[in-house]
Amino acid sequence: MFVDEVKLKLIAGKGGDGCTSFRREKYIPMGGPDGGSGGKGGNIVFIAEKGLRTLIDLRYHKIVKAHKGENGQGKNKTGMSADDIIIKVPCGTTIFDDDTGLVIADLTKDKESLIVAKGGRGGRGNTAFATHENPAPSFSEKGEPGEVRYVRCELKLLADVGLIGMPSVGKSSILASVSASKPKIASYHFTTLAPNLGVVTLKDQYTFILADLPGMIEGASLGVGLGQRFLKHASRTKILAHVVDMGASEDRNPIEDYEIIRKEIVLYSDNLANKKEVVVANKMDLPHAKENLEKFKKKYPDKVVFEISALTNQGIDELLNYLQKELQTISDINLYDAEEFESTIVYRFKNESPYTITKEEGIWVIRGKAIEKLFAMTKFEEDEAVERFSRQLKKMGIEDELNRLGAKKGDEIQINDYIFEYLD
Repeated sequence: MFVDEVKLKLIAGKGGDGCTSFRREKYIPMGGPDGGSGGKGGNIVFIAEKGLRTLIDLRYHKIVKAHKGENGQGKNKTGMSADDIIIKVPCGTTIFDDDTGLVIADLTKDKESLIVAKGGRGGRGNTAFATHENPAPSFSEKGEPGEVRYVRCELKLLADVGLIGMPSVGKSSILASVSASKPKIASYHFTTLAPNLGVVTLKDQYTFILADLPGMIEGASLGVGLGQRFLKHASRTKILAHVVDMGASEDRNPIEDYEIIRKEIVLYSDNLANKKEVVVANKMDLPHAKENLEKFKKKYPDKVVFEISALTNQGIDELLNYLQKELQTISDINLYDAEEFESTIVYRFKNESPYTITKEEGIWVIRGKAIEKLFAMTKFEEDEAVERFSRQLKKMGIEDELNRLGAKKGDEIQINDYIFEYLD
């Protein structure tokens, strides 16, 4: 089964909790703090593997969760960091943030990798909070929560040459005749429901990848039929080999077939429309093929046309030699749309307020990544930790802002899912 798009929820590992501990040894009854910090939570890392051809392994893992770091221990022992979760994907996989639509990564090379969800840092043990004013702090931190992301993975095949054309014009037959690939072939429409790849090896041992892309129909650029999936894969090829049934089997009109697909390509992308193209006039062994070819060349005198028959192998060698020469002159930059580069810019640093305060159904609700992170890492069962949390809120200006908005003693304050009573 060929799978070229999956959605995942990624939950990176939480950091291990810091430890509140004091040195207690014989003859040292009042030893100082010796609580160690927690280990780092596991990252979720995507890595490209050239041996993979599909995203099917991810189809059955909708939620990927990394492990938590180990908690710190006494005697200043730092907890072990959790191992990263490695997700292997085929080369040509683009990873989108499903919430914003921005591109997180475009993994096109073998072993190329990226941390997509970062694990939380370990909470600090009480040793880390020792100061001259408070040499024996009796509090520590919880581990930082791991990053949670919703992502969409799209596979765009990285092929040198893409065979395009209407259904049943012979693309699969051509692929089968020039490579070891064994696509399913039959004489009815939409036999190919997923792309097939084949490696073509010429006499001088030069090789290139040929993709038999799903047949398309009018309206493909709007998603009709296999639509945009076909066009998406075609956008990553260096050359488009446009296969036309010049024998006009099944009452086809070669010129109309060609024009329908060219129209859809132009509507989809300028980059795709401007790719190098060769017209492959297939089924030249049929009775009216020569006549139809003459009409086609008269209509499109500037097109590079190769006469072939996938059934008899007529003209196949000439076509492959031409493709080899052209591929050696085309750089990889032609695989991408200019818009794709712009969309990969993810702005991580924004001039935003660290928190917002709103009154909802009589409750003051405080939101913001900084305050929510501080809350999640505070051990409220430790009195000194609660005092530190209060100081941090005051330092951030939250107390002053609540007073300005009219909060009064006894009002309810909500952070995350917890509700507190406001004490002015």
